[in-house]
Amino acid sequence: MTAPAPTPSTPPIRLTEEVATAVAEGRPVVALESTIISHGMPYPDNVAMALEVEGIVREHGAVPATIAVLDGVPRAGLDHDALELLARDPGVTKASVRDLPHVVARGGHGATTVAATMRLAALAGIDVFVTGGLGGVHRGAAESLDVSADLTELAVTPVTVVCAGVKSILDIGLTLEVLETNGVPVMVVGSDEFPAFYSRVSGHAAPSRIESAADVAAAMTAARGLGLRSGLVVANPIPVADEIPAAEIDGVIARALADLDALGIGGKDVTPYLLKRIVELTDGASLVANIALVRHNARLGAAIASAHAAR
Repeated sequence: MTAPAPTPSTPPIRLTEEVATAVAEGRPVVALESTIISHGMPYPDNVAMALEVEGIVREHGAVPATIAVLDGVPRAGLDHDALELLARDPGVTKASVRDLPHVVARGGHGATTVAATMRLAALAGIDVFVTGGLGGVHRGAAESLDVSADLTELAVTPVTVVCAGVKSILDIGLTLEVLETNGVPVMVVGSDEFPAFYSRVSGHAAPSRIESAADVAAAMTAARGLGLRSGLVVANPIPVADEIPAAEIDGVIARALADLDALGIGGKDVTPYLLKRIVELTDGASLVANIALVRHNARLGAAIASAHAAR
C-alpha cells in the first residue's frame, strides 16, 4: 500500500519580509518581547514604549522583531495595528512556553514572556533578545515552588538575553544559584555587582564582568564553539541617572508583596500585579525607570547583534 503524500507544513513562526531578509542575509536582528506591552505597562505608555524601542534598535543598526502570537500564528515583526491590539485588548493571554500550544491551537492572541520569546526567536533564527528584567525564583519559593520558566528556557535555548538584571521583586540570590546549576553564563556589563532592575546594586557579586558589546559577541561565539545549548544572560545595569536606590525601592516592594498576599493573588498574575502596584506606590517613578532601562538595553542589544553579525 502506498503511503499518502506528505502535505506541506505551516512554518512554525511567520516573519515579516524585513525580518526574514535580515535573518537570511546574516544581518543583525534583535527580538523584543510583547508581555511588557500587554501586561507590563499601562496604555498608552506601552505602545509608545514599544515603538520607541523598535526605533532605538533601528537607529543602532539592527532590525527589530517584536514577537507575539496573533490569531494563533507566532510572529516575529509586528505592525502598528498589532501593537495596538496587544496594548488594548484585555483578552490577550500572557503566554509562556507552556501556553503556546493552547494559544496557537485555539487561534488566540498571546503576548510572549521572556521564555516564550526566547523559544520563538530561536525558531526564527534570531539569537539576541532585549527585555526589561529577567524572571526567576520568587520570594517564598520554598513554599510556593514559584520559579519562572525563564530559567528553564535559558538552560536549553541558545539565545542571548539582554536585561537589567533580575526583577527586584524576586529572590535574586536564589535565581543566580539556579542559573549556575543550569550552566547558564551570566555576564554583567561594566560592574562587579549584579544589578537589581530598578537599582544598580543587589548585594550579589557578578558571576563574570564584561565591558563591551564586542565582548558579548565573542562569548556567544565561544559558547557555540564549546557546544553549549544554553542561553546567555547579559545584565546591563540601569543608568545612574535613572535608578531608584535599593534602600528606597526595597520598602515599596515589601509593601506590594504584603498587598499581594492579602489579596491571595498567585500564578501568572503575580508579576503584573506587583509591577502595577509598585508604579502606584512610587507615583509613577518605577514606570519611568522601567522605560529608561528598556531603552538602555535596546541600545546594547543592537550593538551586540551588530558585533555578532560581523564576526
